Amino acid sequence: MLLDPFADANAEDAGAGAKEYVHIRIQQRNGRKSLTTVQGLKKEFSYNKILKDLKKEFCCNGTVVQDPELGKVIQLQGDQRKNVSTFLVQAGIVKKDSIKIHGF
Repeated sequence: MLLDPFADANAEDAGAGAKEYVHIRIQQRNGRKSLTTVQGLKKEFSYNKILKDLKKEFCCNGTVVQDPELGKVIQLQGDQRKNVSTFLVQAGIVKKDSIKIHGF
C-alpha cells in the first residue's frame, strides 16, 4: 500500500482556501483622522445590528457601505482594529483564528 505524502497537505489546503477570513483594516484620512473597515462577515448577519453595537461599545460613528467587489463593508471612525477584533470574538460572531488585522 502506497501512501501519498501530500494527501493530507492537499486536504488541509482545500479547507484553508474555503475558509473565509474577516479582514479588519485601517485607512488614513486627513491629518490624524482614520477609518477602520471590517469586511468578510457572513451574509446571514445583520450588519446594521452589529454596527449599532460597535458604535455603542466604542463611542464612535460608523456606517455600512455597499461595495461592488467586496459586498457590505462596515466603516468606523478612528483606529478601532483591536476593539473590533475582541468584540467579534466575544460576541461569538467569528473565531479568533479567522480574523486578519491589517495596517501599520
